[in-house]
Amino acid sequence: MTRLLVTGGAGFLGRELLRQAAAAGWEATGTTHRDPGPARVDVRDAAAVHALVERLRPAAVIHTAYRQTGEGARETTVDGARIVAEAAARTGARLVHLSTDVVFDGRAGRPYVEADPPTPCTDYGRWKAEAERLVAAAHEAACIVRTSLIVGGDGSSRHERLALDVAAGRRRLGFFTDEVRCPIQVGDLAAALLELPALDVAGPLHLAGPQAVSRFELAQLVTGRADLPSARSADGPEPRPLDCRLDCTRALELLRRRPRGVRELYGASRSIRQPRASSGT
Repeated sequence: MTRLLVTGGAGFLGRELLRQAAAAGWEATGTTHRDPGPARVDVRDAAAVHALVERLRPAAVIHTAYRQTGEGARETTVDGARIVAEAAARTGARLVHLSTDVVFDGRAGRPYVEADPPTPCTDYGRWKAEAERLVAAAHEAACIVRTSLIVGGDGSSRHERLALDVAAGRRRLGFFTDEVRCPIQVGDLAAALLELPALDVAGPLHLAGPQAVSRFELAQLVTGRADLPSARSADGPEPRPLDCRLDCTRALELLRRRPRGVRELYGASRSIRQPRASSGT
């Protein structure tokens, strides 16, 4: 049985990775920084991370742990990535590092390829771009996977829950019509990531869904509603990434399993309910 370490094992992707890894015969361990147990570790704690990796001696590490906002977000996202990469390199473990499409500003007007230099326009994008650079320096054989919005297809992701809350009137906000992403189903992403340790691939790799939609279109697909509130990201006070489509040609040539497109995921024939016309008087 081959050992696998998944950082961020309590997260949405981490839980799915551990579930699939166990079913596939891996001896999988997931880290958490909250729950007590032998794999409780803060990825910012270099001594603790190195001790855990040295003790487990995994054949592969999949690093999913990050924080997008809040106290310690930069340190977790940047320093944590570097520390995990250094620990994996020290023990000879294969490393798959999760990054994001928002290392790009989305202003290229075309899908991004792996050779495109990062052009982040948000703090989170800048942190993830810095993490990529540090991971590549610490672990030359690391595979750096850039992905997009991760959804469940069943309302379980935070993106889906937000759309459902707005549709039900529990939240008030508009979904951006000018931010374009390539959502990927969590199970499809996990299955692909579990293939990568056995493949001879290093450096950036784009792995997202094959269909691009705006955040507004995604919310419509999730809820089946056409009458959701909309907004334009470009009209806001702070710059945000716009068209962050990823060209995933290389990944599709390497992987056995093709990720499903977002329209396929929610049903190509599923109709979006149009707002009911008022009767008038």
